[in-house]
Amino acid sequence: MTLLYLDLVGGLSGDMCAGAWVDLGVPMELLRERVSQAGLTGVRLASHREQRHQIAGTRFVVAREDGAPADGGLPMPSALSGGGHTAWREIDAQLGASALPHRCADLARRIFRLLAEAEGAIHGVPTERVQFHELGAWDSMADIVCVAAGVEHLGAEEVWVSPVPVGAGQIRTAHGVMPVPAPATLRLLQGFPVVHGGPAFERTTPTGAAILAALARPAPESFAYIPERIGIGIGKAERAEVPNLVRAVLGRAGRAGAPPGVTVERIEMAAANLDDCSPEWIGFAVERLFSVGVLDVALVPIQMKKNRPGTQIQALYPPALRERVLEVLFAEGTTLGVRFQSWERAILPREAVTVNTPWGPVTGKLARFGERQRFSPEFEACRKLAVTHGIPLPEIYRAAEWAFEQSRA
Repeated sequence: MTLLYLDLVGGLSGDMCAGAWVDLGVPMELLRERVSQAGLTGVRLASHREQRHQIAGTRFVVAREDGAPADGGLPMPSALSGGGHTAWREIDAQLGASALPHRCADLARRIFRLLAEAEGAIHGVPTERVQFHELGAWDSMADIVCVAAGVEHLGAEEVWVSPVPVGAGQIRTAHGVMPVPAPATLRLLQGFPVVHGGPAFERTTPTGAAILAALARPAPESFAYIPERIGIGIGKAERAEVPNLVRAVLGRAGRAGAPPGVTVERIEMAAANLDDCSPEWIGFAVERLFSVGVLDVALVPIQMKKNRPGTQIQALYPPALRERVLEVLFAEGTTLGVRFQSWERAILPREAVTVNTPWGPVTGKLARFGERQRFSPEFEACRKLAVTHGIPLPEIYRAAEWAFEQSRA
C-alpha cells in the first residue's frame, strides 16, 4: 500500500502542504494548469528553496500577476465576488463547473465544504449562507486546488498524520480577536489527536485543518513503513521556538516480518457487557458506532452473573477514536464500564472494483496477496439488484464473481 505520512513539525497550512507536494516531485506546471482550469485568472505560482532551523525545503507562493498583495479579493475576471468576502456556494459552483479533472475538483470542493460547515456551526449560520473572509481569498483557493491536484498526482492510497500541533495565544481575524486554535480549526480536528500549547502563534490554520479532515486519518501510535521520498514544505513565518515546516513522507506501509504488500497497524477493541438493554437499543448503538468511524462491530452472547443472559458489544477502531467510541457506548448502552485491548492487525492491499452482470453493475473489493487475488461483491449492491429484479441473492453473487473472473481472463 502506498502511504503518505504527514509529520506536522511546525503545524500545517495550505501553502505548507502544497510546498511539501512540490518537494516530493509534483510538477509546478501541473499545478499551474490546475489553477487555470479552476478559473483563477491572473494568478502566479512560484516555489523556491528556503530553510527553517537549517532544514531545507520548498516554500510555495501564490501571487497575483499584477503584483497586488495577497490579502483581498479573488483575481478578476472571475465568477466569484471580490473584496475578500466570498460565499461558499459561489466557490463550490465555480469548482463544480470548472475544467478540473473530476477527482481533483471533488476533493477541492470537499475541503471547502468542510470549511463552510465548520464556520457555519461556529457562527450559527446555515452552510449555504456562509461567507468566507480570509478563507475566501483567491490565494487560499489556489492553495486548496494545488493540494487536491498534488494528492491525485502522488497516488497515495492512505494519508496518515501525526498528532496536530495547534499552538496557543490569540489571532486577529475578520471576526475580531480569536483564540488559537481558531474555533473552526478545533471543530475540523474532531477525532484527531491535538497538541495544544507551546509557542504562542497559530501553527495549524483552518485551511490546514480542513485538508486533514478531508484527506487524512490519525496515524496509529506505533506503525512501520518504508520511506521512499521525503518532501519538506516551508511555512511563511520563521519561528525561533520550532521549525515552521511540514514533513511529507511517501512510502510503502509494512514492517519486518510481514509479507510484501501486507500492512501492519495498531488498532483497539472496546468491549462492554449489556444485560439490561433492549435489543433495539443495541442495534442503534451499532449504527452509531459505525457512524463515528469504527472498523467493525461484533455482538457476542454471554452468560453474566446471577445466570442472566447478556450481550457483549465489541468495537474495533483506530486508537484516536477511543473518546468517540466511549461516548457512544455510554450514551446508547446501559454499561457502567468499558474495557480496552490493543491489537496489531495485518491487512491486505485492496481496491474498489465494479463488474457488470446481466442485471446491472456490482461494486466489490479486490484484495491482493502476492500473485493471488480475491474479489468480494458488496452485499448492498447485490441486494439492490436482487430486490429490483426479483433474482435470488446467491445468483447475483455468483454472477458478479463470474463477471470478475471473465474480466481478468
